[in-house]
Amino acid sequence: MARRAFAAILPHRPDETMTADVTYLPEDPAHDPEIAHINEEAFGPGRFARAAYRIREGGPHERALSFVAVIGGAVVASVRMTRVAAGEGRGLLLGPLAVRPAFKNLGIGRRLVAMALHAATEANAAAVLLVGDEPYYGPLGFKRVPRGQVSMPRPVDLDRILAVEIEPGTLVRFVGEVRHADQVEMARTAARNS
Repeated sequence: MARRAFAAILPHRPDETMTADVTYLPEDPAHDPEIAHINEEAFGPGRFARAAYRIREGGPHERALSFVAVIGGAVVASVRMTRVAAGEGRGLLLGPLAVRPAFKNLGIGRRLVAMALHAATEANAAAVLLVGDEPYYGPLGFKRVPRGQVSMPRPVDLDRILAVEIEPGTLVRFVGEVRHADQVEMARTAARNS
């Protein structure tokens, strides 16, 4: 089956992304303090109680598939990707996506999501999941995961679990609790060794 291409959804008009001022870069460890500040600003202390945060606690994110937007040397937005598994499904969890308030509604977040999806495609990911708002993520290719197909390690509005299939037909393999892929592999290894 053909894999989806995401380059077409990158915004190109200068008025959408301030392309003269914004530089998009792969995430680097030097960006971590600024990313932490942006996430604190965007989500507050409640971010630690969110379902997606609990998944991300299970292991590292994929820095090679994560990006930042920089203006004047300062990080103003970021998106991260984390390897996840549910049932026989393997893919990525997009998020957090955070944009500093002064730079919202300029297309920066949409461009970061599109870049992350393109990178996921290049990395042969089968699907990308997230917890978010369908009106924002729908135009970027995300659709609701059927209610009850997957669950999260903490309470979440099931209508906000969205996914985009990079490889068509792979979402059906995602069944049960979404967990960090490292946790799933450790559990499988432990089960084989017992």
